[in-house]
Amino acid sequence: MDAGALNNPRTVEEVFRDFKGRRNALIKALTIDVEEFFQQCDPEKENLCLYGFPNEQWEVNLPAEEVPPELPEPALGINFARDGMQEKDWLALVAVHSDAWLLSVAFYFGARFGFDKADRKRLFNMINDLPTIFEVVTGAAKKQVKDKSSISNHSSGSKSKSNSKSGKSSKAQAKDEEEGLDEEEQEEEEEEEEHGDTLCGACGENYASDEFWICCDICERWFHGKCVKITPARAEHIKQYKCPSCSSNKRARP
Repeated sequence: MDAGALNNPRTVEEVFRDFKGRRNALIKALTIDVEEFFQQCDPEKENLCLYGFPNEQWEVNLPAEEVPPELPEPALGINFARDGMQEKDWLALVAVHSDAWLLSVAFYFGARFGFDKADRKRLFNMINDLPTIFEVVTGAAKKQVKDKSSISNHSSGSKSKSNSKSGKSSKAQAKDEEEGLDEEEQEEEEEEEEHGDTLCGACGENYASDEFWICCDICERWFHGKCVKITPARAEHIKQYKCPSCSSNKRARP
């Protein structure tokens, strides 16, 4: 059932890699591949589960037959609620259960291979540094970044106000230093400052200036080009970009 699994991850780093691979797979199912995921969760079928594998592939399938299973199992019967809820609420529910499953698998490995208190704490801190699947799917991760940026900008504004009292000499010095910067470097710094805390709406990873990103014109979330399969060349011909989630929300329901 657990295709692509690491061969018994035994260190904190190996368990975290396993966690990240599964997490990326589940985020992909609930965002980039949401159309396909929706279709596979047919309420007419038996109890279905959403599995994420360490190789970043996902699968909707029946639960493991062996009892007890080799690994903790994800939530059972996610397909039954599909047509009885708003799609966004259903996806959010699946995301919450997926977060719980990821933690159970990670700490199953920790218990199985004898992680001590320090190892368990380090593993949790590594996991906790990433947005949850629920935060990525619902856009809460983006809101947290905006709130953080707002606080940061407010602090910077207050600091600038107080510094303005320090006299002409410091102002002139700051101006000289700014003029000494190369224009291209200055643009890069401004871009990093503006987007440094931005998270990809698909994988949840941070912005990097050396990667191509694209913003959805509907929900205003940013995505790695590679995560949504958009190249810079293709982006030049797109008048209004809709991310996979926004595109799927517009489709007609039977």
